[in-house]
Amino acid sequence: MEFPNHHRQIVEDLMAGKFILPTERTFEVLKENEDFYTQFFKASFNYDVRFTQDYVYMVSDESNEMLSRDMCIFIALLSYELDRDGKNFLERIQYSEFEMEEIENYLTNSSYIDLILSNKQLKDAESRRNFINTLNRRNIIEKIGDNRFVFTSAHKFFMDFASDIVKFENASEGN
Repeated sequence: MEFPNHHRQIVEDLMAGKFILPTERTFEVLKENEDFYTQFFKASFNYDVRFTQDYVYMVSDESNEMLSRDMCIFIALLSYELDRDGKNFLERIQYSEFEMEEIENYLTNSSYIDLILSNKQLKDAESRRNFINTLNRRNIIEKIGDNRFVFTSAHKFFMDFASDIVKFENASEGN
């Protein structure tokens, strides 16, 4: 059987939980072969591949992966703290660089410190540094040196998820 170019890299990246971004050569291959990869991952692993204009990612009902939960908590806390600091959190997350020192200040001084301390990936500076490295490997952020990073377009997945939760909550309250 003949596979599309970069097939092995695509499978390895998606199976590792990586978001594939438009800046990567594999993104175009995925988009050009959307039907093939949708069927391939469903038949091979019973996983769904989701395609957006900003990223491609994989979903599994069987996953017990906690990174998504921790990422949602991280973005929610960061958004809250940026807003509390009078900054437009949507613009900052989408267009700005962050320094680890800034993240440390926000999280160590957060009014949600109990939540932070109870989260294995956010509880202290070393855990947060490891968490940031994980986010970098998954293409959720792009590191700029050791102490700076920017969010990639994959952050929109988590923003959309948060928006869906708010919509669901609002709809539930209306019933």
